[in-house]
Amino acid sequence: MRVIAGTARSIPLKTPDGMDTRPTQDRIKETLFNILMPDIPGCRFLDIFSGSGAIGIEAASRGAAEVVLIEKQRKASAVIRSNLKAAGVEDICTLYTDDCYRLIPSFNKRSEPFDIIFMDPPYDHDYELKVLELLKDNACADSYTTIIVEASLKTDLSCTETMGYEILRIKKYKTNQHIFLRKSK
Repeated sequence: MRVIAGTARSIPLKTPDGMDTRPTQDRIKETLFNILMPDIPGCRFLDIFSGSGAIGIEAASRGAAEVVLIEKQRKASAVIRSNLKAAGVEDICTLYTDDCYRLIPSFNKRSEPFDIIFMDPPYDHDYELKVLELLKDNACADSYTTIIVEASLKTDLSCTETMGYEILRIKKYKTNQHIFLRKSK
């Protein structure tokens, strides 16, 4: 696994040992960032369930102004910290080793919302719905914030419309999908 583009291009990234994380494949990451390319420079980016930190690091490498990463597992956070240093992006990245359900409510005090929120929770446990519930009335996301959920192909988030979200796009791959959402205006 490596950084695809930007200031840290081609820097190899470590992944946590074991089966607790599932890093996004480089080709899927490249497709995602090709979609997001116009919105990345200067953006405020939140990466929830960060795993190896590869998505947040890619955003930082491509010009995000601020990247916040949340990872609960201490071993994974240590790998993220190492990857941030290797990529040379630790000055614009903030890593929280904490439970996202506990931490996200504190983001309601942010002066500006995130422009992009990405989450890649363990598949098929409905964790993304819990996070979306927390974000629904939180000032860290507004009707201009793009929220991307990486999920298994069998995940159906059509229920999010009743939560006050609109699905903007669904990009399917062989084994998973990216669901792009935004708070309804």
